[in-house]
Amino acid sequence: MTVFSTWDDLKRNAPGVIFFSGAFAIMFMLAANQWANDATPIRSVDAVDATIKSAQWKQHNIVYVLALDDGSAVLIEDERPHLIGSHVSVEHVTRENGLVFYRFAQ
Repeated sequence: MTVFSTWDDLKRNAPGVIFFSGAFAIMFMLAANQWANDATPIRSVDAVDATIKSAQWKQHNIVYVLALDDGSAVLIEDERPHLIGSHVSVEHVTRENGLVFYRFAQ
């Protein structure tokens, strides 16, 4: 462990300490926001038809780009394989706090 012997040593290391403290605080706030979203009850679930346009592997999951029937595009992460070009049914989920996300129908 480093012991600061002079005021100059402390001033030299202060920007790094402030940077890492700020980064940790931001990561904690983002995680707390995600925890709050996950704990919020689901208000509505609506079925939507879509077409899978592409897929990209992300560690153990796959991120799919889907084109909805209304022309908009969404990203959905899933661990199950789906064929590119296939028509699928997805769920448009709205939580009580207004957060909207899409997921594959179970």
